[in-house]
Amino acid sequence: MSDASDVRAQRRVRLADAHLYLCTDARRATGDLDRFLHAVLAGGVDVVQLRDRTLDVVDELTIGARVRDLAHEHGALFAVNDRADLAVALRADVLHTGQRDLPVAQARALVGPGVLLGRSSGGGDAAAAADDDPDVDYFCVGPVRATPTKPGREPVGLDAVRAVAAAAPTTPWFAIGGIDEALLPDVVAAGARRVVVVRALTQASDPQRAAARLRALVAPVPG
Repeated sequence: MSDASDVRAQRRVRLADAHLYLCTDARRATGDLDRFLHAVLAGGVDVVQLRDRTLDVVDELTIGARVRDLAHEHGALFAVNDRADLAVALRADVLHTGQRDLPVAQARALVGPGVLLGRSSGGGDAAAAADDDPDVDYFCVGPVRATPTKPGREPVGLDAVRAVAAAAPTTPWFAIGGIDEALLPDVVAAGARRVVVVRALTQASDPQRAAARLRALVAPVPG
């Protein structure tokens, strides 16, 4: 096994244990990115993706490196959205792409064998295709409900989550889209064991406590 394949295997082990995935902007309005990330990572966030459309490339490289380092300090994975070039430049653990972004094969060719690839889906055939693709390391199902981070996207609802759970995919998958503490029990009841959140943490008054509550709901401790 090559070194890069070893790295991917190690990252896949960490991904298998991941339950709480955060997408956050750079928090330039509040100026508290480091403090916020320390809090949510201590609370139980397993994967952090920097997603901020207002950043230019220079800022994204600088801020992304900081997010990566803080994620790694807490044993979490660092993800880049859409941009394979930035994923390579930042030595990201994960590149996430949507259905209208780079096809999986091209993304893999650009980032190499060591980076985990995530894929968006609304469930159904797209989820099945992601599950069947050996280059896809995880996929997302959503948006479960309407969310301002995906304007114009029709929510797929809990039925899509139930259908994917019933199909018993072998690839790890996350429910995504408008998930907060109030909705999370229904998402878990529908069969999801991993979730992506945004505002449930970025707008929390106590981010560490909020992360700990979400993590406990999605991955309760046995016994």
